[in-house]
Formats: sequence, structure tokens, C-alpha cells
Amino acid sequence: MLVALDGPAGAGKSTVARAVAEALGFTYLDTGAMYRCVGLRAAVDPDVDAATLDIRFDGERVLLDGEDVSDTIRTPEAGQVASRIATDPAVREALVTAQRRIIATGDFVAEGRDIGTVVAPDAEVKVWLTASAEERARRREIPVQELTERDERDASRETSPMKPADDAVEVDTTGLAIDEVVARIVGLVGAVR
Repeated sequence: MLVALDGPAGAGKSTVARAVAEALGFTYLDTGAMYRCVGLRAAVDPDVDAATLDIRFDGERVLLDGEDVSDTIRTPEAGQVASRIATDPAVREALVTAQRRIIATGDFVAEGRDIGTVVAPDAEVKVWLTASAEERARRREIPVQELTERDERDASRETSPMKPADDAVEVDTTGLAIDEVVARIVGLVGAVR
């Protein structure tokens, strides 16, 4: 079974996806980390071929070509580079292929921008996680304008634009505790099992 959790930056996707995966006994797939890994390599080699990178997950740790980059990829700068690199159709194709291969191996909670629309449009549960721009900027500790620029870039890219799947359930996390959000999503999963 796959739970697809999509939404804009700062909506709480990673935190919620980890907690939902734990509650369900599923594996968590952080697709954003994959784009951040490509962005990290592209910063030193602009012609990097995403398909040749070895991106693996070891629990909460992210390994890029055998190197633990878990902390390095979590900086705001890495997030901005990832957003820009994600507009490259070749990068998206390589990572979507890798993501599909991973989620085919078991029960997953996968989070990103296009899981329910592109990576796995047949996911059993699709959630569009959102929050107000002010709340998301506060969580990311960045200016609202920077966040809205990223939203625009993610939503307007030609390949795999960020948008909710037609059959996604919207969950607005503004002002909600993580436990409340997790319970709602776990309830959605229970309804289809």
C-alpha cells in the first residue's frame, strides 16, 4: 500500500510522513532528500547525471554515493537548489524512476510534490498537506516572499508541476498539532483497508 503525501514547502510533509509511517508500520520515503542530493552534486558539477547517483536511505540517514549527507542537504540553501534542479526534466525522470522502483518493494508513506500525480497516481491514499504561507515560512525560518517564490517555481515548472491530485484529500496543518494531522491520515488509510 502507498500513502502519497504531497504539498508545498513547510506544510509539515516530512514530519507528518515519518509519524504516519511509524504509526502504520510502513517505510518512509523522503523524495525531497533525493532532489536535495542531486542539487548538492550539481553545486559542484552542473552537468551531473542524476541517474548515476547512488542515493540510499539508512533509517533517518541519507547516503549519497556512500557519504552521509543527512545534515548537509537540510540547509535552506540546499532546499532552494533542490527546487531549481527539480525543474530539469532529466533529473525528474531519473528520480521518478528510482522512486517507483523503491515504492514497489513494500508499504510506504512517500512525500513530495508530485507523488499522487506523477510518481504513483494509483496510490491508495493521496493527501495534499498544506498550511498558510505565513505558517510555512515561520516553520522554515525564511521570509514569506522567498517561500511564495519557491511555491510559484514548483507549481509552474513544465515537468511534474506541484499540484494536488484530483482525488487527494486536503489537510490544512495550520494551527494543528502533529498528532491531530497524523490521526486524520491514519484514519484515511483505515477507511481504504
